[in-house]
Amino acid sequence: MEIGIGNTWLVRTEFEMENGDEYEEKGIKGPVNFHSTYIRVWFWKSVIIFDSKEGLKIVWKNCKNFKFIFGIVSKQ
Repeated sequence: MEIGIGNTWLVRTEFEMENGDEYEEKGIKGPVNFHSTYIRVWFWKSVIIFDSKEGLKIVWKNCKNFKFIFGIVSKQ
């Protein structure tokens, strides 16, 4: 689940399938089985992620964007 600026909706739930496909829905969907929280700042092609379990990561993407997101990772 993510709350923030830059996504399709201000509040959304993103689902990742076992085969790597993803889809999103507006709002908070499904049960929450807390795994971790994160803050993601996406500025042009660089993404800075601070995850409560995995620490700090910097990732590079192919598309230019601006996002500021707070998220909760939920595992089934």
